[in-house]
Amino acid sequence: MKLILLDKLLKTMSVATLIFLTSIASAIEHEKTSTLEDQNAVAVTIYNENLALIKDRRSITLDQGFNLLAFRGVSATMRPETSLLRCLNNNKAFNILEQNFDFDLLTPQKILEKYVGKQIKIATMNPVTGVENIEQATVLSTNQGVVVKIGDRIETNPRGRFIFDKVPDNLRDQPTLVIQLNNQIAKPQDVELSYLSSGLSWKADYVAELNADDSKLDLMGWVTLNNKSGTAYNNAKLQLVAGDVNVVKNKLQHRLDGRTMAAAKIVMEDSVQEESLFEYHLYSLNRPTTLSNNQTKQVALLTAAQIPVNKEFLLQGNEYYYQSSYGNIGQKLKVGVYVEFQNKEKSGLGLPLPKGTVRVYKKDKAGNAQFIGEDNIDHTPKNEDIRLKLGDAFDITADKKQTNFAKRNAYGKYNYAFESAYEVELKNAKSEAVTVIVREPVPGDWKMLEQSHPFKKVAAGTAEWHIEVPAESSTTLSYSILVRY
Repeated sequence: MKLILLDKLLKTMSVATLIFLTSIASAIEHEKTSTLEDQNAVAVTIYNENLALIKDRRSITLDQGFNLLAFRGVSATMRPETSLLRCLNNNKAFNILEQNFDFDLLTPQKILEKYVGKQIKIATMNPVTGVENIEQATVLSTNQGVVVKIGDRIETNPRGRFIFDKVPDNLRDQPTLVIQLNNQIAKPQDVELSYLSSGLSWKADYVAELNADDSKLDLMGWVTLNNKSGTAYNNAKLQLVAGDVNVVKNKLQHRLDGRTMAAAKIVMEDSVQEESLFEYHLYSLNRPTTLSNNQTKQVALLTAAQIPVNKEFLLQGNEYYYQSSYGNIGQKLKVGVYVEFQNKEKSGLGLPLPKGTVRVYKKDKAGNAQFIGEDNIDHTPKNEDIRLKLGDAFDITADKKQTNFAKRNAYGKYNYAFESAYEVELKNAKSEAVTVIVREPVPGDWKMLEQSHPFKKVAAGTAEWHIEVPAESSTTLSYSILVRY
């Protein structure tokens, strides 16, 4: 009966349909495989937020009709929904029917998992006779060990070698994009697969060296590349995008060298070109480079010399003690050390600087470079200032106390009014005089009543003093202030 129905079905099918179905069956049995050996070129554009655009060009030959193309050597962390395969010779050469990203890689554990409920063979060797015995077994479970059924008995973690009939279709030895397509041209074609991928990242790292009197520095910039995408990119055209590119995320995801300081100059390394791209900046490497899997690579970005620097000592206050009585606020308070320079042409810079870490060195009396601190910078356009905190001063400290506090009558639109007074003793154990900036964030509507040194209201809620402290001596700043809410 079944044979009669099949015969009737075959008679109702057109010859073209039968040819197409036959070609599908043949293609499934004979998968077309493209490896990195087919690759003509690859371009990699890496963004700041663990994101990269890959453009992989290859020469392939497809059969006319239905093809099952296994595109091997793609990123293991690719976003398959972003992939696009196109023919560079003829945009109508083929049309894609379906694609599957096989990233479940072949391991002993994985192949066992795929054979749960199926039969395998287990080979054991008799240690005395040396005779090998092969038994048929059914895999029952691979959770926290292997459970199999051999004949009428159940065994856990059996000894011996596991023998499998074949590798399951959806297990691959490397990440593979499997594409079903209908091809019109049965001859060699140049194709390009483009897709977005995580696992590739870059950052800028800077090395700076201060001169003897901390008035100028040399700066060298590096691009540090990391490839953890699961594949290599050989002789790639590399481009880097600096800027905060918006990426839609689902709810389950959590977003120096030895140059002499002779004359002010900046050199963008010959190997790198910079240009504006939309609201970002694009850095292009002028030569191809290979990004191996699980590799960190550094590429020179820029070199600048004789950049003028301002060095600052800053004592940063708090606003909590302006609202209540506290008495002694702190002894031997830390004074931060900062260096600041301008990203301007007249300062020896004037280029868009990608965000990264700046590590600062200074030579000791013996001429050896010593590490003195580091700080992060954000994306910095030209003509902006760069400010780095390198640490806290060892020889400069401060003692701060509240010398008076009183509640005053509030009137008009105010509900509360407080008058308080303070003393800040700045101590300098260095052999030269220093200037310390005392910066106080003051809450509410405030008015300075008295002060021993002139201050500036640098912002609506900030008072600032620049205090000269003699060598191996101290200076005391005193002031009183009225704060109203």
